[in-house]
Amino acid sequence: MKPSIHPEYRQVVFMDTSTGTKFLIGSTQTSKETVEWEDGNEYPLLRVEISSDSHPFYTGRQKFTQADGRVDRFNKKYGYTDKNKD
Repeated sequence: MKPSIHPEYRQVVFMDTSTGTKFLIGSTQTSKETVEWEDGNEYPLLRVEISSDSHPFYTGRQKFTQADGRVDRFNKKYGYTDKNKD
């Protein structure tokens, strides 16, 4: 790697503003705000609106509006019915 062209990679705390959950992960993002982590060290703090802790897909609260599959939609569109159904 060429020296002095890559951003500094360091540990950063991301805080989900909707739930208050904090994650310590590596990132190249910078922030003037810092927070003391559980290990006693201070890390830059970045606030995010959505994370895996609050996103509906990961929490199981996502609603699926389209329940039909491709075959069912095709059959509805062209008026096909299952003759073996009771």
